[in-house]
Amino acid sequence: MEPDLKYIIGIDLGTTNCVLAYCEFGQSQKDTGPRIQLLKIPQLVAPHTIESRLSLPSFSYLANDAESMDGSFDLPWASDRRYATGEFARARGAEVPDRTVGASKSWLCHSKVDRRAPILPWNAPVEVAKISPVEAARQYLEHLVSAWHHQFPDALIGDQQVVLTVPASFDPVARELTREAAVAAGLPVEFVLLEEPQAALYAWLAQQGEQWRKTLAVGQSVLVCDVGGGTTDLTLIAVDEEGGELVLRRVAVGDHLLVGGDNMDLAAAHLVAARFAENGTKLNPWQSVSLWHSCRAAKETLLTADCPNTHTISVLGRGSKLIGGTVSVEIQRKELANLLLDGFFPLCNLGDRPQRQPASGFQEIGLPFESDPGITRHIASFVSKHCSNDNGDVNLPDHVLFNGGVFKATGFQQRMISVLSTWSGAPEQDDGLPVQPLTGIHDLDFAVARGACFYGWNKNSGGLRIRGGAANSYYVGIETAGLAIPGAPRPLKALCVVPFGMEEGTESHVPSGEIGLVVGQPVNFRFFRSNARKEDPAGLILDHWTDEELTETDSLTATLALEGSDESYVPVTFDSRITELGMFELWCVRAGDEHGGDGKHPGQWKLEFNVREID
Repeated sequence: MEPDLKYIIGIDLGTTNCVLAYCEFGQSQKDTGPRIQLLKIPQLVAPHTIESRLSLPSFSYLANDAESMDGSFDLPWASDRRYATGEFARARGAEVPDRTVGASKSWLCHSKVDRRAPILPWNAPVEVAKISPVEAARQYLEHLVSAWHHQFPDALIGDQQVVLTVPASFDPVARELTREAAVAAGLPVEFVLLEEPQAALYAWLAQQGEQWRKTLAVGQSVLVCDVGGGTTDLTLIAVDEEGGELVLRRVAVGDHLLVGGDNMDLAAAHLVAARFAENGTKLNPWQSVSLWHSCRAAKETLLTADCPNTHTISVLGRGSKLIGGTVSVEIQRKELANLLLDGFFPLCNLGDRPQRQPASGFQEIGLPFESDPGITRHIASFVSKHCSNDNGDVNLPDHVLFNGGVFKATGFQQRMISVLSTWSGAPEQDDGLPVQPLTGIHDLDFAVARGACFYGWNKNSGGLRIRGGAANSYYVGIETAGLAIPGAPRPLKALCVVPFGMEEGTESHVPSGEIGLVVGQPVNFRFFRSNARKEDPAGLILDHWTDEELTETDSLTATLALEGSDESYVPVTFDSRITELGMFELWCVRAGDEHGGDGKHPGQWKLEFNVREID
């Protein structure tokens, strides 16, 4: 261990909020476990006004020229800033949405846009100096790094063990872009990526201590259901036994689903806007955005235990008749519950699937939000896909762990338990619910950061670690040889180069025949992934597949050179590596090179699932 290591740091780079948790690292803690604390993050709450909060809202406000010249956005560690991050930026989103960046994390995994290009705020007017999704992530992380150094100037973050969380459904490109933003923000190059649902389970383990071994049993499974502000992330954890000890293994992850609390807040805003209209008040666009933010608090208030029957929602007045005043309406708990519970957590059967609406011939190039907001139908699809045995029977998870800000409203938890119980065919049993919720995490806003910190502590002290490896199988497209047909591309095969579950920090030679690698001219490399084909070994070649089995990821266009040769292609084999950071590398090694892919010999090329150019 490095002598300068004093702290273990866990960072939740959330879609709506960022949190930093930390603990001291020392031998004396091994018996009692770490004392995890949350960093108080100084941030602007108004121009020239700084307060410390336990979370940093994932919003960036891009200043106009006048604002950037008067020091309005200065922080203790920075002056003459042209942007603000955090609480003030989120508040400005209700007032000046065209200059406010939100949901940038969701853009990181959107392959239809250039994620390094200045595209945010999306559809902002030309006079706004936009930023890229990568730059937005860098700004949030840089703020956390600066806040850390402000409080701990003698413990540089580059010398500490840092664990940064990402959605389990993030593909290698999104992970690479996150890594790039993190390093640019000042995180150590050797920081660790951890999937958010795993971090949530680590938070539960930290709270339980050794008691978890009495709660979970061999052969059981845990569904981690993480519904945050912008996304839904699903993970299945199995409980196994090795050498007489219980071990946890991540066995499945879901797709990246862009549906979450933001959708619910917008739905509530539509309901309340209609109520304003009934009272003769038509909200302008500015007020509509403000209303969206106000409905977030109403949702959390009205769907918790012992909540009031009504909640007043007020919006600042605008226009000649309303300057300085407010307009208000009351919303009933029952009508909001019916809207959100039935709309986003509807009662459904295990055989139900998300409804795919017919696509329009023309679509705006924005975030690919789910057309079906019914989260329970997405969960039904996930459970049916990943919990089926060889006979096709579905074995429901034994436990469910709720995570994400949406589940702060206990009504959503209760509805989800009800749906899972219905799927079991036995709503109640003598010993309780058929699917037991794992309880004990008291504040879901901070669970992921705390869990990341606990994981880092375990990693450095030899404690319990959830085993997982690659969350998908990965494939490269191989064009088949054959007669050319006018207007028809050659058939494509898919070669498995990374099997599901390949562990971090390992490498493997892909057993296959020699493949022709085209050199000396621009070519397109096509990549695929699958979270369904878990048994495919490295070297397996697929001649055909369905869209449900394989999903094409980002392609890569590059020109690979072979110095001192005029050959148009060379025969190669493949070596695959999963780095400690969880990044995937594919080495093309010229046939007959006994050295393997290490980049130190001619006739070796590294292809990465990222958007960088190949040298």
